[in-house]
Amino acid sequence: MHDCISQQMRQGRKSARPMASELTPVLKQEGDWWIGWIEEVPGVNCQERTREELMETLRLTLREALQFNRQDALASAGKGYVEAKIAV
Repeated sequence: MHDCISQQMRQGRKSARPMASELTPVLKQEGDWWIGWIEEVPGVNCQERTREELMETLRLTLREALQFNRQDALASAGKGYVEAKIAV
């Protein structure tokens, strides 16, 4: 079982376009649990029993958070917007 902050984002969301980039997970073992978060994306926090499970759960939770944020941004834009790519 995994416990993630963004679990509420899992309800009926469509897939967003794939995003290829590398972000920084911060991992820490506390007792029997591994906890982690994505340094660059607030709100992506998870805990698991193993490091490997934590990495996978962080990956999935990050994907869901990005999809949710994208959908929210597009819904807020209304009509007549233009999407562009930006590299950092």
